[in-house]
Amino acid sequence: MISTIRKSTYKAIYRLLDKVSPLPGDCGQLCGAACCTCGGDDTQGDGLDFDMGIYLLPGEEKLFTRKEDWLKWSAEDAEDYEFPLSWTGKVYFVRCKTPPHCPRALRPLQCRFYPLAPYLTEEGQLELILSHTELPYRCPLISESMPLQPSFIQANRTVWNRLIQDPLIKDLVRMDSENLRKRMKRKKRKIEFITVQHTENRPVK
Repeated sequence: MISTIRKSTYKAIYRLLDKVSPLPGDCGQLCGAACCTCGGDDTQGDGLDFDMGIYLLPGEEKLFTRKEDWLKWSAEDAEDYEFPLSWTGKVYFVRCKTPPHCPRALRPLQCRFYPLAPYLTEEGQLELILSHTELPYRCPLISESMPLQPSFIQANRTVWNRLIQDPLIKDLVRMDSENLRKRMKRKKRKIEFITVQHTENRPVK
């Protein structure tokens, strides 16, 4: 796949997200860094559980050498996974070998965004939501509706506004959003948007 986002743009995005975090402190202390440590015990061999790894966005692999000693890599055919039809060729999955410790400045984007996720409305408007990805652990930021830092929310919005200018990434966000709408409609639940004002006014539980 050929991304329209340059390596320099990804570097700038990383720098922006380096400056923010969901909470003023380390949210990993609330849950034992569950999102870093859950699943996949084989950190050396080929049997590493990539079901609990993350995939890089198209072009994000340019920031890595694939020789990082703290990452396990897998290159998979996009057609073998539930990606948009426009995604062809290889998708790179990575998993940390040294959880919960990693070079923080090199964390992939999906680590940096969580627990937020992008959402495109039926009218094509970008919104932010709490992630609805089904995971084998509980994130207190989501389950306890903890207020997120406004700077974190705004940085996510800025980054996603840039990322969805890439057709491949926009196709992914659109597909995920359509699937979520169907799921929530079946459950008769509404999709809640996350805004700076919303989280500032949300009581801490």
